[in-house]
Amino acid sequence: MGVTIYTKVGCPYCAAAKADLRERGVAFEEIDVHAAPGAMDKLAELTAGRMVVPVVVEGGDVRVGFGGG
Repeated sequence: MGVTIYTKVGCPYCAAAKADLRERGVAFEEIDVHAAPGAMDKLAELTAGRMVVPVVVEGGDVRVGFGGG
């Protein structure tokens, strides 16, 4: 299964999460929640309405936020 990361422009935590994925050699699809149609609705679903980015989805695992490695 692939990895999807929900982000927004200018988010330092999003940038750090993407850098972490790249450093670990993990391929991912990035979805900008402000640019992709329907992404805000999906973000609300994934975060139980908290609307926090980044959100990393891998298989059935959903990780909200990024605190490093």
